[in-house]
Amino acid sequence: MKIFRAEYVFPVCADPIKNGIVTVNDAGKIISVSDTHPPNTEVGNIEQLKGIICPGFINTHCHLELSHLKDKISPDCGLINFIKEIQALRTSDSSEISEAAANADNEMYENGIVAVGDISNSDITTSIKGKSKIYYHTFAETFSFLPERATGAFDKALSLLKEFKPQSCSITPHASYSVSKELFKLIKNYSETGRNLISMHNQECEDENKFFRYRLGGFIDFYDHLGINIAHFKSQARNSLQSILPLLTNKQQILLVHNTYTNLKDIYFIKRFDKKVHFCFCPGSNLYIENKLPKVELFVDQGFNITLGTDSLASNTKLCILNEMRILQGKFPSLSIDRLIGWATINGARYLGIDDEKGTIEEGKTPGLNLITGLDDLKITSDTKIRRLI
Repeated sequence: MKIFRAEYVFPVCADPIKNGIVTVNDAGKIISVSDTHPPNTEVGNIEQLKGIICPGFINTHCHLELSHLKDKISPDCGLINFIKEIQALRTSDSSEISEAAANADNEMYENGIVAVGDISNSDITTSIKGKSKIYYHTFAETFSFLPERATGAFDKALSLLKEFKPQSCSITPHASYSVSKELFKLIKNYSETGRNLISMHNQECEDENKFFRYRLGGFIDFYDHLGINIAHFKSQARNSLQSILPLLTNKQQILLVHNTYTNLKDIYFIKRFDKKVHFCFCPGSNLYIENKLPKVELFVDQGFNITLGTDSLASNTKLCILNEMRILQGKFPSLSIDRLIGWATINGARYLGIDDEKGTIEEGKTPGLNLITGLDDLKITSDTKIRRLI
């Protein structure tokens, strides 16, 4: 049994506890959390810590299989150029990919991450996830913008899904601009029964909205570059999110990732539909690719579940949820530490459906424990660090 005492304990399910004490057993299960000594224990058995204790972090958006691309793509290149470079570099040696993915898995563990929603286009990370100390849900990503290729693309995703089972996994569309209506329909039909979490890249660049509104912008040149005829696609006179939302299932939890160019009209549009929508912010990646952050203040107090992600090392310098929190609080000072911790813990656990075990410090749960140090009046600074306790 281990007993920790810190300046504050943030259970997340309750108010922060000043001089809080958390007791856990050898399996990491919470025995108690309070502001008093556990019965039948000596003061000397309590590990006294400076900083705050919070639950383990949930990273709801990552691409583990792209970890080998760290520092290989120039920052601030824009999404379309980023995609082109990803495509050009995907043929790396499998041993290099596996080694980098394993190192990234360990990096996330050391940074206090206990669960990850991970996008996969191949089965190369299957064994890594199977052996990991981190809980993974894998999204077998599918894409094809050509209607006639919808069935083939979906069948390929089904085959990939089989490679990850019995691990937690599901089929998901890549993005609005890369999935045809026919492929969206196949995913929706598949999602009508059983459990099939959806995680989709959303409005990561302005060209995505221009493409759907006016049939203009960089994606026209992008598909021409790929030699793909998109004559079938007609302008929708509305943003990408508004165009594809009716094509998504209302039976499953839907995570919209990035949302860099999502506006208030888009948010209100979502509220008109019976969809189980969550939002994920990946500020480190947004700055790396587009040098722009979402208008986070538009999403706050709108009633949506907000989570945090790191994206991949192809588009970020580190896989650290604390760093994502640091970026957000630096840009949006009104975001309190307790709100950000909620986004980083219980909200992600709720989306992934693991909130019965993770996300809060409650008796009987195994959420993992993180120690955050170097805060200035509960504000994240450049000196703030994360240490995994269990």
